[in-house]
Amino acid sequence: MKKKINGMKRRGFTLIELLVVILILAILAALIVPKVIGRTDDAKVGAAKSDLKNLSSALEAFKLDCGRYPTADEGLTALQVAPGDVQGWKGPYLKGMPESQPVDPWGTAYQYEYPGTSGDPNSYTITSLGADKAQGGDGYNADLTENG
Repeated sequence: MKKKINGMKRRGFTLIELLVVILILAILAALIVPKVIGRTDDAKVGAAKSDLKNLSSALEAFKLDCGRYPTADEGLTALQVAPGDVQGWKGPYLKGMPESQPVDPWGTAYQYEYPGTSGDPNSYTITSLGADKAQGGDGYNADLTENG
């Protein structure tokens, strides 16, 4: 708003104008922030599902190269660091992951079982324990599993 005082133009906003703008921003934040915050759990579940698929693909590549899946003792670390007695290893099989045990979005190591829970001696199971970091649970706390 411009006002003339003694022939000079004065520039600036009044206190009322500033308060109206702040009120509008506060209303928008109150509507948008809860929706954005609620999406982080969904994003973590999606990331864990994607990680499980990537780990499964890496295990299949390991099996193609080495003729077997990693043992339970070797675990998922065998996808990054060659086990001592394996022939044909052409890893690392996981790009962008550290050489240690891969962890889920909640900071817990993925659990690897070989043979898997299906009972087939040539299968594996990879599990993320979910947000509660304990077996079982519902919703975001539910375990996520990939079988191969």
